[in-house]
Amino acid sequence: MESSTSRTIFQDISSRELNGFRVRKRPCFADDSSKFSEIGAFEFVHDNSATPPMALSFCKTNRNAHIVAVTGEDGYVSLYNTRLKLPFSATHESNADKARVSEWLAHDNAIFDVCWIKDDTHLLTACGDHSVKLWDTQEQKCIGALIGHTGSVKSISAHPVNNDIIVSGSRDGSFALWDLRNSKRRRSHFSTSPIDIVRGANSLNLKTRGRHGKGAAISITSVLYLKDEVTIATAGAADSIIKFWDTRNLKASITQTIAQDKTSQKWVRSYGISSLSQDKNGVYISASCMDSSIYLLNVLRLENGPIKSFKGCDISTFFVKSKLSPDAGHILSGSSDGNAYVWQVNNPSAAPIMLEGHDGEVTAVDWCSSEIGKIATSADDSVVRLWNINSSCYSNTRSPSSIRKREFTLPKMKRRKLFDEEASESVNVPELVSLLEPSMEEIRTPEAFNKQSSILNLNSFVNETCEKSPDSTIGSPSSVLNPPPSLKRKTILDYFMSHS
Repeated sequence: MESSTSRTIFQDISSRELNGFRVRKRPCFADDSSKFSEIGAFEFVHDNSATPPMALSFCKTNRNAHIVAVTGEDGYVSLYNTRLKLPFSATHESNADKARVSEWLAHDNAIFDVCWIKDDTHLLTACGDHSVKLWDTQEQKCIGALIGHTGSVKSISAHPVNNDIIVSGSRDGSFALWDLRNSKRRRSHFSTSPIDIVRGANSLNLKTRGRHGKGAAISITSVLYLKDEVTIATAGAADSIIKFWDTRNLKASITQTIAQDKTSQKWVRSYGISSLSQDKNGVYISASCMDSSIYLLNVLRLENGPIKSFKGCDISTFFVKSKLSPDAGHILSGSSDGNAYVWQVNNPSAAPIMLEGHDGEVTAVDWCSSEIGKIATSADDSVVRLWNINSSCYSNTRSPSSIRKREFTLPKMKRRKLFDEEASESVNVPELVSLLEPSMEEIRTPEAFNKQSSILNLNSFVNETCEKSPDSTIGSPSSVLNPPPSLKRKTILDYFMSHS
């Protein structure tokens, strides 16, 4: 074994930094699924009748990220609290009654997709009745309807910044752009017509019609509003082509790429795409293809096609979805074989981790945005299962070495005073340091309030020092880091605290 004394100075510094502060680590997978813990399961049931879930989605804000919305074939929307302890000894139905926050009948048809908007206060539902509805989640009240498609709405996505802008894709082969502010008021809700609609967005290739017929071949299966705020990605059931559209001019797609391995010169059967997803930063897009592969694309190099592919699951129907993790580190997918699968993006050749437990085709899946490692899977067995892929990978506790004594440098004027004055004995350095240095009790977790107070005390001391500076007496210009008191300019810390 190599001695620790043989480490270079750079390794030593790196080790001290990592051990000194708690670093949020990405989950590291082992070679077996025993490292994944199921933390709960509940049944999607209404009026004593269980129905298969069609879509699920965690809330987007940190405050509500533990709430998951689940929709099904019966048109119901249910919200569940995933932080509650759901005992394995209890039945799935009793766990559902315990975790359920609210539920309501949103449509008289199957709901294929769901999307949270406006800080989780509103919910969009895409339905087989050709409509998209907007819901107030507090009142469980429909406040808007988007009417314009002539087929089942299969997918919806919101603008990354302005949630009033919505894009939807339909089985009729069109995708539509909506503005919730452009509406006509009715008795109980408003009705909105699309501001633009592109019909026949997915070209029909007769060779790919197959047993699903014309309707399935032209269907738009997934739409995605990219993080650049102007581009929309669409995918369909006919082929593995992903088209990209500029919302400022929707006459024709600006580019397209094939989410399938086309390295061979021979003719390869084209498969449809069941779902698209993107990471939090919008750099990567994942595409679930009906050839039972998931392809990863870089939006900056779309002309190169997929940069990675992941195999091991069974995507036999368009109901099987996949999701790229918010940090683009992992891909989660359902499967027709009754299992869910997780891949590491940096190691696509490795076998995926298999999550067992469902008794039917695993369809909708999702990652929790703020509770790192929490995922949800749903299947045709009408059960939603919650998993934690972090618990066994690294410890959430803070090591004693991470609580270190913080050293503060003296302000510029104090340092100048130390060197300029001849009577150095008049300056008591320990007293100055004691004024700047907070006690360990004030900065240790979890006394966050005391920590904040100590920082505010430090700012007060620095401000008093600035008021005694030569700038305040002679009225000379000052830098941003040491402003004159007359300007009443706040520090950067005060700015962020006032907006928090």
